[in-house]
This record gives sequence, structure tokens and C-alpha cells, in this order.
Amino acid sequence: MAVFPFTAYFCHKSMPMTLPTDEIILELLPEFVSDWIKQMETDFHSILERQNEQELYRLGHTLKGSCLQFGLKEPAQLGIQLMALSKEQKFGEAAELYQPLMDMFIEAQTVLKQKFG
Repeated sequence: MAVFPFTAYFCHKSMPMTLPTDEIILELLPEFVSDWIKQMETDFHSILERQNEQELYRLGHTLKGSCLQFGLKEPAQLGIQLMALSKEQKFGEAAELYQPLMDMFIEAQTVLKQKFG
């Protein structure tokens, strides 16, 4: 499968999202995005329901670090927000970040499928 550098801009309600242009990262990105969608669907709400401050912090920290490694700055910023909200135990505010994160990952998945099949 040939991979061609491109930059895609997404428009979520609150922030645009940019995909990286590095060819190697783009090859790995579809699986990365798919894995994050699954993790968000399975873990996010259960962490909030249990009001588990440490797990929420870990989720935000992992989201931040892994997204930055893949050049996804916008979801990484939301990971940083999750980390801060976990420390303040603001689980309601943290819950509000679920949909923007999912929208970003789903839109990235859609664009990647359109570009690379």
C-alpha cells in the first residue's frame, strides 16, 4: 500500500485537528486511531462512573503521550485537560470531553480510510 504525505484538517466544534505528514506515522495511524476508539468506548465511562481519579489521570496521560508521538496535538491537549480534571476530581467536566475526543478519532479514521483504503 503506497502512502502519500498529506495533511487533513478537521473541524470539530471547538478545535481543528491536523493529521501528521510523516509516511511511517501515517502507515501506523489507522490502527492507532482504531485502538483509541475501542479504548474510549470500553474504558472512559466506566472510569468516570467509578470516579477513579488515578485511572482517569492515567488515561489522560496515555492519551497525551501517545497522541503527541503520532503528531495528533489536538487530542493530546484534551488528554492534558483530562489529567487536570482528574486531579480536581471534576468527573462531570471530564465526561464532556468524551464526544470531542470520539469525534476527532472517528473523523480521522474516516479520512484515513478514504485516503488509504
